[in-house]
This record gives sequence, structure tokens and C-alpha cells, in this order.
Amino acid sequence: MSASIPNDSPAQHTPGTAGESAPASLSIALAGSGGSGVMTAGTMLLDAAARADLYGLMVRTSGPQIRGGEAAALLRLGRHPIETLDDGFDLLLAFDWQNVNRFADEIPLRPSGLIVGDSNEGEPPEVFTGGGARFVGIPLKKTAKEIAGSWVNMVALGLAGTLAGIPALALEEALRGSWKRSEAGLQANLSALQAGIALAGTVAHEAGAHAPTPLSEATGSPATGSPAAASSPSGAAPSRWLISGNEAAGYGAIRGGIRFVAAYPITPATEMLEWMAPALAKVGGTLLQAEDELASVNMIIGASYGGVPSLTATAGPGLALMTEGIGLAVSAEVPIVVVDVMRGGPSTGIPAKSEQSDLSFAVSGLHGDAPRLVLAPTSIADCMATTQWAVALAEATQTAAIVLSDQFMGQSRAIIDRPADPGFRASRLVAEGGETPYRRYLDTPSGISPMAVPGTPGIAYTADGLEHNERGIPSSQVRDHQQQLDKRERKLARHDYGDWWADCEGDGDLAVVTFGSTTCAVREALTRVRARGVAARLLALRLLAPAQPQRMAAALAGVKRILVVEQNHGAQLYRYLRSVYELPDARSLHRPGPLPLRPGELADAILAWSDAAHRPENRQEEIA
Repeated sequence: MSASIPNDSPAQHTPGTAGESAPASLSIALAGSGGSGVMTAGTMLLDAAARADLYGLMVRTSGPQIRGGEAAALLRLGRHPIETLDDGFDLLLAFDWQNVNRFADEIPLRPSGLIVGDSNEGEPPEVFTGGGARFVGIPLKKTAKEIAGSWVNMVALGLAGTLAGIPALALEEALRGSWKRSEAGLQANLSALQAGIALAGTVAHEAGAHAPTPLSEATGSPATGSPAAASSPSGAAPSRWLISGNEAAGYGAIRGGIRFVAAYPITPATEMLEWMAPALAKVGGTLLQAEDELASVNMIIGASYGGVPSLTATAGPGLALMTEGIGLAVSAEVPIVVVDVMRGGPSTGIPAKSEQSDLSFAVSGLHGDAPRLVLAPTSIADCMATTQWAVALAEATQTAAIVLSDQFMGQSRAIIDRPADPGFRASRLVAEGGETPYRRYLDTPSGISPMAVPGTPGIAYTADGLEHNERGIPSSQVRDHQQQLDKRERKLARHDYGDWWADCEGDGDLAVVTFGSTTCAVREALTRVRARGVAARLLALRLLAPAQPQRMAAALAGVKRILVVEQNHGAQLYRYLRSVYELPDARSLHRPGPLPLRPGELADAILAWSDAAHRPENRQEEIA
């Protein structure tokens, strides 16, 4: 049986119906119109949380067009590692109400939640207050105007940080650490920060029971003000990093051996390129901004053909333009890596919102029979290891690897424990010379044939998009075509991918199968249902193609029912899995972006599917 589990509208879903939020976490939304400094305040708040020895996540959300406009920074902070947003928000701090109602579905407030806004901006939209949250108005902009040269977002930083229980020292260090302007401006905004800290007491008093519980009180152990902050990989902090998924993917690529990048800027992948440009220069590599995506993919094919591990990063529209080039890399057996930071589609779609809707295109979108690698990181931290692994796999198997990240991971920032180096490094089988004539596409048992470095005496060959024989000479002969098709397929099928192909966690006869950024929400949902006595497994796929039937069968041994979870409209993962694997009774839970799947609604669905599995009538059907 296969069916789709209907999803309630997130606006109607009661936060936390299948269990309360993870212990000692606090969810804060900062929102405002374009130019109000929402993202700057959110970034500094996350930095301050890191300096206070907290974990945290900040998700960016903005309007449908790539330009200035309404924006919101969605944060969740706590003393345990945090990888996903919670079911609801405890605090909404709005700099103004201009178009903030557009984020109503993305900022579900708890009934006990608090709304703070400028007292001179009027009342908040009813869509935020209808669920029971309390509104407290304060003179945000007036407070900032009274301090010459200060910004309202720094008042908001002090207010939100203090309500969260982050020490003033950590907030001040975050502001100082990011300041790149005049000393006079710094002092003015430090004063604005202190004003916001003072306002927090007034807000907490007026809010009463709706005031958020500071994290220091929730944990019973006050956060310290030590400025030993987490940082990006280039920073000095040894224990934790403050990093985005795009930065993590870039770092993993460089650590894996990438030394040339050609790309054209596109939301939401641009930050990966911005981070890699100076980082590559430090290790002797190069980043080149191409005129478009077609040029980008062909440039990296050329560089890789010359012996330099190469990569490009893009989003769905760019991936569509690159398909002919990716097919060339497959046919010519030239290793390349393409990172696709997925966004809402089709066409231009919703550029600044997340959606896992490029999966079908990635696994099936090339013309002809063109086997390729398709991988997907399972978290912001895993963007590093998975991209590093993709580089190693592409080089070892001499083909194209597509890495499916997405906007949620790519543009979000998280405080993570410093990840271990998995040790993957680029290494290709290089021809040593001496063979006469040189057979670049020799039909070996493994499917991998030695690749010559251009200029090596005696082993020149032609690499292009035409079908060819073992020497690389263009051929339309049936035997040559069949031989090369089999070779390209065999080298991926026989490669040993080890345990990295998926994260397999837990046991029980119910399994939840997912991929990409939804993994984190599923993992938290499973923690909640296990606390209620329901045994269930997590299978988060990191290697989507080629299929791994033996490993999948082992991972699902004893499983009677499967729930496939993904964020797209067409249940692409569910349909793909049914096409390449033998699965037991499976259902699909899928929803398109831009709304992320949340742990509470997933826990509800898992419990419902588990209850259905253990009803007496279902047991009778199984026995019959």
C-alpha cells in the first residue's frame, strides 16, 4: 500500500502537539522592513550566544524577490546542539510592522509567546495575536534616536539577548567583533545596546507570564560572558564553529582537494563562492567568475581534464543550464563536482526560500544513459563532510558528482561542535605512460581506467562528447557504445561507498526515510516519539545515486512500514525510492517550501503511522 499522509496547514498546527520542545531551547524571531538591520542583529545575537557557550541556529527568510525588502531572522538557542527550528516561537521582536504579516506562517507563535514592537508603530497584525501571544510596545526607534549615531537594531540586540539570558559581556563582544566602522559609531551603538538591555527589564515586567524564560534560568547554570566564541574555519576558536552550510561546503571542498572553481553568482549559492574566493587563494587555488553557468561547467571540465580537481556551485536554474556539460563530463570521464543549493521552483520560483525539488532532475535529468553521483548532506555541519566526500568520489570514479544542498542549510548559520576530518581526499588513477597505443577508456574490471595528464609524452588522447572506443577515437559501432555504457555504469556500481552512504539510527519495525535538511527535523521528531515508547528508525540518505540495494535491504531488515519525508510538492524521493528499491508498506509525507517541516508535525505523523501499524485490524490483515 502506498498513500500520502495529509498535512495540516502550519498556520493551523498547534506548536508542540506531539511533545514539548527540546529542553532549554528558546526560539526568537527578529523581523522588519528592508534596511532595518534585521539580519545584522540576528547574526550578532547568534555570535553572542556562541560567546556565552550556547548552541544555536539562525535561519534567514525574506520576500520573494532578490532585493531589499521585508526580512526575518529566525533563531533557536540552547545548551544542546541545535540543528532545526522548533515548532513555535517564544518571542517575536518586530522593528516595524511593514509587510511582517507575510511571515505569519513562518513565525508560528506559542500561546504563551511574547510580541515586542515599537509603541509608535501601532498594534501588531491580528494574525500574530490571535493565538494568545501577548503584545508589549516599547519606544524602539525613539530610544535609538536619543543616542546620536546609533541604530535601532542594536537596541533590539540588547533587548532580545537579555530576554534570552545572554550576558551583556557576550553581547558587547559580538558587537565589537563585527564592527568595521568608526570608533565614534561603535561607542554610540554600544550605548544603544545598553539601552536595549535596560529595556528588557521593562518588557519582562509588563509581559508577566508571557516573558520568555532566560536560558540561564532554564538550565540552572548561568551562561558565562567568556568571549571564547565559535568562529568560521579560519578563526581561532578550537572547540566550536559558527558557520553556514555554504561555508561548510566550501571548506569541505577545499579540504577534499578542490583547487579550481568557476561559477556564476546565483541565490542561494553565492555565499559559498564568496567564502571560497579568498580561502582558495590561501592554498594556491583559483576562483573565476564566469559569464554564465554554461561557461562555468565547461571551465571546470577543462581544468579537471588538466589534472586540477574542480567545482562549481549553483541553484536549480543554473543546474538546468549545466546539464549538457555534466553529460560531457560523464561521457569523457572527467571528474567534476557541482553543488546545487536548492531553492523553490520551477523557473525563477522562490529564490530565497528552501525546497528539495531538484532531486528528480539530479538523479534522472541528463540525456542519454549518463550515470552520475548524487549526494545530499544531512545538516549544516554535514555539508562539510559530504562535499569533501563528493570530491573524493568524483576523482576516484572519474565522473560528475552533484551535491544537493538547499537554502535552509546553505544560508542558515549554526553554532556547531568542531567537526572531525573524515579524511576524504582527491585521488585519481593517473596514467604513467609507456603503453602503446594508450587506451584512455580501457574496459577494466573495475570500470576505472588510468587518466593521462595532458602533455605526458606518448599518451595523448581525445576527450569530447562523442561516443568512442577504448582509445578515445569517435565511434558509432554497437560494440563500442555497449562497452562504454557498461563501463561507465559498472565503475559506479562496483565502487565501495562504505558506511557513509546513509545515517542509520535506532531500531523498530517502523522506519522514517529522508534526505537533506529535513533530516534534522526528523531526528528531533524521532527523539520525541521514542520518549513516548515508540520504537522507530531513521534512515537519512547521503548517497542518493547510484542506488545501494544491498545496503538498503540491510538497513531496513525487520521493517514493516516506512514513512518517507521530504520537502517538495511531487513526493520526488518517495517516487524515486519506489523505482529503485524493494520497499515494505510505505507512505509519503511531503510538502513544498517555503515552510520547513517541523519536529512536532513530523512526530504527529510518525505516531499516527505507528498507531495504524498496531491496530488489531491491521494485525489481522498481516496475518491473513
